Amino acid sequence: MKLHILLVNAVADALADIFQNGKYADKVIERLLKSNSKWGSRDRAFIAETTYECVRWLRMYDALSPSPARNDQEFDVMNYTKDDFIQLIGVHLVLKAGENIDFPLFKNLDYTELYKRSEALSDRKVKNAIPNWLDSLGEKELGNQLWEAELFALNKPAQIVLRCNTLKTTVSDVQKKLNDINIDAETTPLSIDALVLKKRAHVASTELYKKGYFEVQDAGSQLIAPFLQVEGGMYVIDACAGTGGKSLHLAALMNNSGTLIAMDTEGHKLEELRKRAQRNSINIIETRTIESPKVISRFHNTADGLLLDVPCSGLGVLRRNPDTKWKLKPEFLDIIRATQAQIIQNYSKMVKIGGKMVYATCSILPSENQNQVATFLDNNRNWKMEEDKTITAHADGFDGFYMTRLKRLS
Repeated sequence: MKLHILLVNAVADALADIFQNGKYADKVIERLLKSNSKWGSRDRAFIAETTYECVRWLRMYDALSPSPARNDQEFDVMNYTKDDFIQLIGVHLVLKAGENIDFPLFKNLDYTELYKRSEALSDRKVKNAIPNWLDSLGEKELGNQLWEAELFALNKPAQIVLRCNTLKTTVSDVQKKLNDINIDAETTPLSIDALVLKKRAHVASTELYKKGYFEVQDAGSQLIAPFLQVEGGMYVIDACAGTGGKSLHLAALMNNSGTLIAMDTEGHKLEELRKRAQRNSINIIETRTIESPKVISRFHNTADGLLLDVPCSGLGVLRRNPDTKWKLKPEFLDIIRATQAQIIQNYSKMVKIGGKMVYATCSILPSENQNQVATFLDNNRNWKMEEDKTITAHADGFDGFYMTRLKRLS
C-alpha cells in the first residue's frame, strides 16, 4: 500500500471538520474533493472511503489506538489533536491491509497486535462503535436480538442505488446504457424501479443523469411514494418535500398528470427540487414554502393523497450518514418526537374525506414510528390504518424506513 502524506493529512483535516466543527461528513468530503480537482480517481476514492470508515468505526478504532482518548464511560473526540486523528487513520489502514504498513506515521502500529485486540473486544458499544446512550435506547425499543442485528448491518457501507425515471425510460434500458459506459448495475426485488451499482461510481457526472434518466435514491426509500397509491389526475401533497426525491417519484407514478404540491419549511430546498423536476421533464409540481400555519390551512380538505416524510433521528440511514450517531443527542430525540406529533396532527387536515395519508420516517425506533401513529389514531377516530411496513438494514439489505398508510373516513 503506497500512501501519500498529503492524502493522510487531508483525511485528518476532514475528520477534525466533521467532529470538532460539527460539519456533515458528506458536505465535508464534497467540498474537499471540489477544492482539489487535480486528485485522480484513486486519490478521491481513498479520501472518501477512509474518511467514512473512520467516522463509522470511530469508537472501535479509538479503543484499538495505542493512545485511546476514551474513559470508562465514553470518549471525547473534541479533545483529539491532529496526531490522534492520524492514528485513527492508521488503525483503519493497517486493519484493512492485513499487514504492517511501511509509512513513517504508522510505524508504531503492528497489525498482529491490532488484530488480536480487535478480536478480543467484548463490549458491544465499542465493538459496534455506538455511543452508550444510543445503545441503551436501541435495546430498550427494539430488544436485544433485533438491535444487535441492526447495529451490525448499519455499520456496512451503503450501496449506490438508482431510481429509474419511468417517464423517460425503463429499468432495462438504463441498465444497458450504464453497461455501455462500464457501470454495472443489477435489479433488486425490493423495488421495481431500482438499480443497484455493483461498484461505486460517480453517476451524477454521466449524461444519463443529466438527461433525467435516473435519480440516486435508496431502494427502501423508493417504497414510500408507491405506498400512497397515487394515480394520474389526483391532487397530491408532499408536505415535507425537502429537495424532492419522493416528489419526483410521486410525479412519475402519477404519469406527470394531475397536481402535486411540494411543501417545505426551507425554501432553498424547494429551489433544488424545481431544478430536479426540470431535468426529469416533470411539470405538475408546484412548490410552497411553509412560512406560517396559514400555508397549511389554505389546503385543508383538498388532498387525495398526502405524504408526510417527517423529520426524524435518521437512525435508519446510519450506513449512509455514520456521523449522525455521534452528533445525535437524547434531547434532540425529545424535540423531534414532539415535532412529528405536531406535523401528523396538523398537516393531516389537508386530506379530504376518503383521501389517504402516508406517514414515513428513516428511523427504526418505534417511538418515532408505530407509537406516533397509535397516538394519532387514538386522538382522531375518523382515521383508520390500512397498512404499515418496516424496512431494516439487516433483513432487507438497504436503509431502514418505516411507513404507514392511513385513510380519512369522515
